[in-house]
Amino acid sequence: MAFKNESDAKAYWKENVNLMFKLLTVWFAVSFGCGIILVDVLNQFHIGGYKLGFWFAQQGSIYCFVVLIFVYSRKMGQLDRKYGVHEE
Repeated sequence: MAFKNESDAKAYWKENVNLMFKLLTVWFAVSFGCGIILVDVLNQFHIGGYKLGFWFAQQGSIYCFVVLIFVYSRKMGQLDRKYGVHEE
């Protein structure tokens, strides 16, 4: 990666860290919040024959993590193009 100047490099990494923080916050909320803290509330509902709290603890957080990987990849591609450091 070759940035045009140091201010672009700092702005790029600031946006990158900001994006990671947001995505990790979503992942934490889904895995810890829905799988542990809100499990009793969510267990009142069922999905595929299983209690929703159990589903989030066992499957939902994994699905969420995979979706977040794709979101991160797409957003980083956009960020790379914005700063001119994308790969052809």
